[in-house]
Amino acid sequence: MKYDYKRIWSISFPILAGLLIQQIIGMTDAAFLGRVGEIELGASALAGVFYIMIYMLGQGFGTGVQIIAARRNGETRFEKIGPLIYQGISFLTAAAAVIIILSSVFSPFILKSLISSSAVYDKVRDYLDIRIYGFVFAFLTVMFRAYFVAITQTKILTRCALLMLAVNTLLDYLLIFGKFGFPRMGIAGAALASVIAEAASAGLFALYLILKTDPKKFGFNKFVIYDKSLLAEIFGLSIWTMLQYFISLATWFLFLLAMEHLGETPLAVSNILRSVSSLPFMIAAALGSAANAITGNLIGSGQDYLVTETSAKIIRLGYLIGLGTELLMALFPVLFLRIYTDNAVLINASLPPYYAMLTTYLTLVPGMIWLNTVSGSGDTRQALLMEVGALSVYMLNVWYVAVFLKADIAICWTCEHSYNIVIMLLTYLYLRRNNWCCKIL
Repeated sequence: MKYDYKRIWSISFPILAGLLIQQIIGMTDAAFLGRVGEIELGASALAGVFYIMIYMLGQGFGTGVQIIAARRNGETRFEKIGPLIYQGISFLTAAAAVIIILSSVFSPFILKSLISSSAVYDKVRDYLDIRIYGFVFAFLTVMFRAYFVAITQTKILTRCALLMLAVNTLLDYLLIFGKFGFPRMGIAGAALASVIAEAASAGLFALYLILKTDPKKFGFNKFVIYDKSLLAEIFGLSIWTMLQYFISLATWFLFLLAMEHLGETPLAVSNILRSVSSLPFMIAAALGSAANAITGNLIGSGQDYLVTETSAKIIRLGYLIGLGTELLMALFPVLFLRIYTDNAVLINASLPPYYAMLTTYLTLVPGMIWLNTVSGSGDTRQALLMEVGALSVYMLNVWYVAVFLKADIAICWTCEHSYNIVIMLLTYLYLRRNNWCCKIL
């Protein structure tokens, strides 16, 4: 089980394509809402990050399942994978129901205390009151994705993402602007479109699994709703990734809150930059996801000595692909910014921080790949500790630059480098240790 550049790319590309399509979905939402109003655009950024922050708890749980499933796949103990997926689905479905109830009750109080603009707060509520019901379908998709990535059969990710894009784009147009007899819902229409699109994607994943998977080989003939020992095994890994992802998104939410306190225009600009920055970021994220699964498969097959060599290949691939994208973005900044808004004031205000944002990819790639390698080895607790350390430095930097100095937004965006550099150093030092891969699952 040796991974050359071609095989790494064959695993990574469908993940990247899926992330790219999801990014296009975010771009579509921002583009439509940017033409509704500046407040709606800024509110969608806060509401979206608030939603994703909670969603990442489910994603963290799914990553724990993926790590174990990848190890079992490498060990050729395929029959152990199905029960893992069933247990994950049953747990996350119950979790989604609890999150919907708790969010309905407590999120108004939390958001009211954090958002200074009443107009922005009202739009955030309009979005979240509908969007939270998407957790059910989003968490189902998390588990399906964990299964297909773990067994390195990732082509279905692209197809499901394409369906999600088509449904979301059509419904965005119909529901945000009230076209062809549909109600004009504004920001609430964007939320409803996303929920329906997630449901369609989860449905296609389920259909593909039923039609294309050998149920006996992969253990899907053994339905599991609750297995205490299996759930404990999953939580032993996933509790750390859940916390890691949640804390990571929470810091981004705090960054947007810092921008909101600087004014509605800095918040709208940050929303645009958040969307634009996802273009290069998702390249690193896709390769990181592949690194996570490949690490588990290599260790499971007894080839842990190939992990660092393979990680180095993935990093080189990340620079090769990502820097080409960065060059295009640097040469045609207005073209990319106009995707999100036709407001000349917002475009001009976005240009200086846009270039600052582009530089962060240089320090992002190694840390992203190495952090996923650490998680893929099974040492998710150590990955969390590294993340917390890097994010602590990042938040101190954001507080000093944005809150204390009230610096220009372009300077605020350079704070990303502090996180990237710290996580890169911590993971590099960790991977140099001789016993790092000895985590038993």
